Amino acid sequence: MNAPFHDGKTRAELPLSVLVAAPRGFCAGVDRAIEIVERALERYGPPVYVRHEIVHNRYVVDELKAKGAIFVDELDAVPDGAPVIFSAHGVPKSVPVAAEERGLDYLDATCPLVSKVHRQAERQLKAGRHIVFIGHKGHPEVIGTFGQVPEGTMTLIETLEDVSALPFPPEQELAFLTQTTLSVDDTAQIVEALRVRYPSIVGPKAEDICYATSNRQAAVKEIATSCDLMLVIGAPNSSNSLRLVEVAERCGTDAKLIQRATDIDPQWLEGVRTLGITAGASAPEALVREVVERLGEWRAVEKREFVTAEEKMIFKLPRQLTE
Repeated sequence: MNAPFHDGKTRAELPLSVLVAAPRGFCAGVDRAIEIVERALERYGPPVYVRHEIVHNRYVVDELKAKGAIFVDELDAVPDGAPVIFSAHGVPKSVPVAAEERGLDYLDATCPLVSKVHRQAERQLKAGRHIVFIGHKGHPEVIGTFGQVPEGTMTLIETLEDVSALPFPPEQELAFLTQTTLSVDDTAQIVEALRVRYPSIVGPKAEDICYATSNRQAAVKEIATSCDLMLVIGAPNSSNSLRLVEVAERCGTDAKLIQRATDIDPQWLEGVRTLGITAGASAPEALVREVVERLGEWRAVEKREFVTAEEKMIFKLPRQLTE
């Protein structure tokens, strides 16, 4: 039996206004990475090996597994002669070198915007600058970027406190780069602190935080203040999804990270009249539909989409798959 709300209406009778943020979900880099795996399966036939999760989403990984993709932690697990794909987060230079030494056919699904950061790191190093890299320790993208330059030429920072702890003198030749999936606001504060402490520090011509990360955070800011609760669809190891939760919370709105509709606790909806939904850049639209359908089992849903930006970015596939 439906429990009554304070106004006498039952849960099923009380309508739920659902605001769906746009842009949301897959970005161009994720689209490209998934297509690389699917096309490789068509060209080579299964199995095709993938080093690490191609993107941080269990639903996507499981779908690709069902088609014949095998996900491994390191190249050692790839049999001789089998094709292997590197994830969208990028890999250290040592990984393709090791693949070539073994004669493995490999496809690099690194997001082009991550590759751009790799090339920037090489240029700054060539210019004689030590690189301060803003990112999250242990994230695959950070590991891949650090693997582009010799050890000791790049220093990782994560917080404002880390800026004040940097050991370099003010006159040191420095440059900064950032992970592509960070909080826009937090990163801006860290960059400002870097520039105050090191006025001559060199930054990228355009910010490294990717368009998709920025757009999804801006969309959440647009709707969060109108919501009693935000649901962010994404994986717990997805940096950009975790940042969306933080953005909503900073707007004063309770936010929950969920991977699928089955993660939703119906008690979360008690007293909620307006609910916001967004999805991280690795989460497919099918999961958004699944969440809306589940909400409809409990409440009469009135869905509206709020579009704050149009995304038309498309990245080219590797030459091996287009010839």
